[in-house]
Amino acid sequence: MTQTVPGRPPEPPLTDPCAGREPAGERLHAAADAAGPALDVFLSGRVFMDMIFTGLPGLPPPGTEIVTDGLGSAPGGAANIAVAMSRLGLRVGLAAPFGDDLFGSYLWRTLAEQEGVDLALSRRVPGWPTPVTVSMAYDSDRSMVTYARPLPAAVDESMGAAPPAARACFVDVDRPVPAWAPAMRDRGALVFADLGWDPTGAWSTEVLDRLAHVDVFLPNAAEAMAYTRTATPEEAARALSARVPVVVVKRGGDGAIALDARTGERAETGALPVQALDATGAGDVFAAGFVFATLAGLPLAERLRFANLCAGLSVRHRSGSLGSPCWGEIAAFGESGEVPESVLADYAFVVPFIPAAADDTVVRAEPTLRHQA
Repeated sequence: MTQTVPGRPPEPPLTDPCAGREPAGERLHAAADAAGPALDVFLSGRVFMDMIFTGLPGLPPPGTEIVTDGLGSAPGGAANIAVAMSRLGLRVGLAAPFGDDLFGSYLWRTLAEQEGVDLALSRRVPGWPTPVTVSMAYDSDRSMVTYARPLPAAVDESMGAAPPAARACFVDVDRPVPAWAPAMRDRGALVFADLGWDPTGAWSTEVLDRLAHVDVFLPNAAEAMAYTRTATPEEAARALSARVPVVVVKRGGDGAIALDARTGERAETGALPVQALDATGAGDVFAAGFVFATLAGLPLAERLRFANLCAGLSVRHRSGSLGSPCWGEIAAFGESGEVPESVLADYAFVVPFIPAAADDTVVRAEPTLRHQA
């Protein structure tokens, strides 16, 4: 229990909330080449301070105020997927700039100490304010407002310039693919990619040309249809499969579709039937599950189901990255009776991956802002 000291705020310890992550990683790596790279996945990007309001009946009209009892804070941006992958036992390296303010200190410490993300290639940037996103979750969806200042050019160009060896990497193709990604691919790494919403509404097809450097593409349905000028997620998936070996179109509450252009395989799954509290970061958690299942060598249908399981568990909690599931929660869910046995039967393949350390006592990270000494 945290003890308060007169004149000083309490400082909770940053303990690992996922007891099963290391055993799960060891089990995954036992099947891989023991002499392989030290990291499973490398990525670079911006880390945001996410402030998440939940329980809202809607957005406040101009000149009004809404009071809610749901608030969380957590690392966001590139941290969403980095944390989600690390919690599953993947060894994750992240190259990111961090502000030298209070938020930057919190984000660095949470990622490095609590979540086990390797920040060897990340940097603290003097005088640069940490980007902040306020997310307002309501009606199983959310709206967001972001504050971010340009990064000094010299720092921006250095992020990920010399990446470490890894089995895979993750990039966003809504901006040019960094030079290190094709270089990693040439050395045998799988390149996974996602992209964000286009605020300009242009949906330039130039973005799709970047898929030439990608092995697995994981857009959501709205983005996929907009970029391909198609009317359904299925049509968008088929159009994208002509450009990338594996495409997964995430359909939110309707599940997901996956196509493997190399084998001709198709897989589809519905969303996990759970009560959604906060969808923030669910797409990143889905992607993390798909990366894990791919590196574990699972068939396409099982890769899709595992990603679906991870995303479904994450939306039951507040606060984006710190709502991503640990193996203990995955184990507990199977025993909870929350969904019918007929649904759980489709996820039986997950059981051999659950480490003994992942018991049904789920310990979650506290999604709150902590004082830094």
